[in-house]
Amino acid sequence: MSDALKHECGIALIRLLKPLEYYKKKYGTAFYGINKMYLMMEKQHNRGQDGAGLASIKLNVAPGERYISRIRSNEAQPIQDIFSKINNRINQAFEQNPEYKDDVTAQKKHLPYIGELLLGHVRYGTFGGNSIEHVHPFLRQNNWMHRNLIIAGNFNMTNTTQLFNNLIKLGMHPKEKTDTVTVMEKIGHFLDDSVRKLYKEAKQKGLTKVEASPYIVENLDLARILKKSAKNWDGGYAMAGLLGHGDAFVLRDPAGIRPAYFYKDDEVVVVASERPAIQTVFNVPFEEVHEIPPGNALLLKKSGECKLKKIVKPLERKSCSFERIYFSRGSDAEIYQERKKLGKLIMPDVLKAINYDTENTVFSFIPNTAETSFYGMLEAAQDELNRQKNETIVKERKTLTLERLDEIQAHKIRTEKIAVKDVKLRTFITEDSSRDDLVAHVYDVTYGIVKPEDNLVIIDDSIVRGTTLKKSILKMLDRLHPKQIVVVSSAPQIRYPDCYGIDMARLENLIAFQAAVELHKKRGNKNIVEEIYNKCKDQLSFPDVKIVNVVKELYAPFTDEEISDKIALLISDTGIKARVKVIFQTVENLHKACPKNKGDWYFTGDYPTPGGNRVVNQAFINFYEGNPDRAY
Repeated sequence: MSDALKHECGIALIRLLKPLEYYKKKYGTAFYGINKMYLMMEKQHNRGQDGAGLASIKLNVAPGERYISRIRSNEAQPIQDIFSKINNRINQAFEQNPEYKDDVTAQKKHLPYIGELLLGHVRYGTFGGNSIEHVHPFLRQNNWMHRNLIIAGNFNMTNTTQLFNNLIKLGMHPKEKTDTVTVMEKIGHFLDDSVRKLYKEAKQKGLTKVEASPYIVENLDLARILKKSAKNWDGGYAMAGLLGHGDAFVLRDPAGIRPAYFYKDDEVVVVASERPAIQTVFNVPFEEVHEIPPGNALLLKKSGECKLKKIVKPLERKSCSFERIYFSRGSDAEIYQERKKLGKLIMPDVLKAINYDTENTVFSFIPNTAETSFYGMLEAAQDELNRQKNETIVKERKTLTLERLDEIQAHKIRTEKIAVKDVKLRTFITEDSSRDDLVAHVYDVTYGIVKPEDNLVIIDDSIVRGTTLKKSILKMLDRLHPKQIVVVSSAPQIRYPDCYGIDMARLENLIAFQAAVELHKKRGNKNIVEEIYNKCKDQLSFPDVKIVNVVKELYAPFTDEEISDKIALLISDTGIKARVKVIFQTVENLHKACPKNKGDWYFTGDYPTPGGNRVVNQAFINFYEGNPDRAY
């Protein structure tokens, strides 16, 4: 609950389909594209706060004129930082050259970032550092316009080492062994190859070197390049790219793990990681924003032609359910209803835990992202209260008085704002006990609303490591002196690491994994850990298609409730006086709430790609050997 969990990235692509003069005339500014990009990135800042970047390309510029601009930041407020710098550059140019203000041609020629094709990115760093070199977009430069490649994405590859080695076999010498550089160099290799072949064709047709350039632009087959590049990719990705002459693409992984949405009209083509960003910024209805299908790419030609093309054979759709539970903003119409349903579906288990005593129960939520699930839980609680009222009225109908009826009807579900996050305390004291005491005061609690005979029910999106629960939240809630604290997770138990973008790489950090290990110890079955380790080691030499998730065997002997009860014990400090109960969503109910987004590998261990099974087994090997390295 409220554990720091880094995740995902966000992409935004804008292609203006009209000349800049059109936007100046209709919207009063030639900066229409850059203004919309700022809003698109701000509306997705929840997806990444470690860094932000922007690249733009100007179409049809004369040789010698700059046509690519890029800016990146890893400052504390990276989006604000890059757009502040862009604004300062433009204002400075206007001060020095006032005649630019009403001259769109001069603006395009002389001002940076005022292009027809823009790519923005917000980043959470799940791998590598947070230095400026790791911030997207990445740029692969070349003096040939067609070979300039800009890449930004929301992705993690499980087989980066294999892809890196393939580049070496091609005779390349990549500068880094990261998935972003590896992917960019792979696309770049086939891009170079295609440009060379088209140049040769142009010469054979009798075209001059100057005439060869537009021939390449017209005939470059971006779909073919992507098919060759993505052939051996294993991971979750929404990959966006720009070519120097003006072609662009957004490619989505074949299982649809990472999200990508697009909108097109006669003025603009837009792509984003989240649908509401497009809806809000361009004021378009839900129905006009579409998903890029899994395994497909949205291809944009310099001419303005836009089409979807299948690049990789689609797999069973396994779109990340964590997007629905937590990561994406809840302003999406579908996500809002899904989160409410998650809260509603878990309510029967909550009612059992409080023995249906709604009169002596206070309901609340921590943190604010759990508010929508809380509303769903509240609706279900109200349904139960109405049932209790009707039952009481029927039972007492022969002796019912107006006073008694008023008393029955006055019974309401008790909802309160129990916890408010006060400040983000800096743990400047390194000694553990002192730091834990500071962490325990991150939240302020509301006193005087919980009685000693009350249950206190708190819902959150998910429980990952349980650290904040143990060190802060439970201690804080116990100060209110309830008889029982019921911690509710709208997500199921997180049992396995993620390898497609979420920062959950180490098994031993997961509270459900810790609980399963402790249960085996209690049963005197310590050997199971070594047995699973040996099986994982045996599979290291297997091809990916034959690898299975051996770690499932750790959980197999236990029911969900047994693991939940053990988690409750692990997170309950000895000083806590209230009884602590932990309730998790079931996988079955998760799928009911999110029927179109069934990516559940972190809950079930059913990874959508072969690389996922290899990663989870390696994670177990690392745990057993005490190796702190990531498994991918």
